[in-house]
Amino acid sequence: MSIREYWKLKQVAVDRYLKKSLPSPKSKPATIHEAMHYSLFAGGKRLRPVLCLAAADAIDPHWEVALPLAGAVECIHTYSLIHDDLPCMDDDDLRRGKPTSHKIYGEGIAVLTGDALLNQAYQLAATASRTKRYSVADLVAELGYAGSSKALIAGQVADIENEGKKITLSQLRYIHQNKTAALIASSIRLGAMAANATPRQLEALTDFGQSLGLAFQVIDDILDITQTSEQLGKSAGKDLTAEKATYPALLGLDGAKKEANRLTQKAYQSLKPLGKKASRLEQIASIMLSREN
Repeated sequence: MSIREYWKLKQVAVDRYLKKSLPSPKSKPATIHEAMHYSLFAGGKRLRPVLCLAAADAIDPHWEVALPLAGAVECIHTYSLIHDDLPCMDDDDLRRGKPTSHKIYGEGIAVLTGDALLNQAYQLAATASRTKRYSVADLVAELGYAGSSKALIAGQVADIENEGKKITLSQLRYIHQNKTAALIASSIRLGAMAANATPRQLEALTDFGQSLGLAFQVIDDILDITQTSEQLGKSAGKDLTAEKATYPALLGLDGAKKEANRLTQKAYQSLKPLGKKASRLEQIASIMLSREN
């Protein structure tokens, strides 16, 4: 099957799993459960859970074992978007082509929706199966680190504190290694761990995820200034308005494109130890490099 068909297959599997696992939108209190479903099923590429399942597939054909972890990383990603969009953070009105959570449900419910999805993520991860090399505690700890004050939240804090300031490329990398790349890398690691990856396989996939996560952010920065809000499904030009440091601002548009390509080539190289088993991951990376939204 084509990579587009492969991606769609994994998307459908994740959505089916999440719809089965989350409380019904009619469960009391209905407002919070409606809000959880609104943001979680508002569309989106499902990049992180697809990478999670593809990483599992690169190790073992029974990739379905990683579904609880794929669902968990999507819950964490969606929670982070809901909180990012709040007026006290990035103050955005549009996400995945639809009004943001706080525009529909109000700020208080939006905060609680993010909190609920974060906790839902750990509930899902706790249902994963242990393997010979990795316990359920190992999997939950990996997920917890990805969203912690040493990773995702560290990047968000540094991003807020450096708005309107001139920063170095090293400082910018720190922000995005944590705010963006950490969850992408952990999504891949979790899929590999669920499939009982060897230490060497896990190391290769970790390197892949870190390079791919940074490449993804560089491309995001490029698209923010080259695409429209309609194309992106979110407000274009927000980083420029907020005076945030971006790769195009530091390196120029051509320099940012070269950096994205360098990081993607580095990601490809990381997959060499896995051979042909990693072909789907390489194809996903290729789509990410050429994306327009």
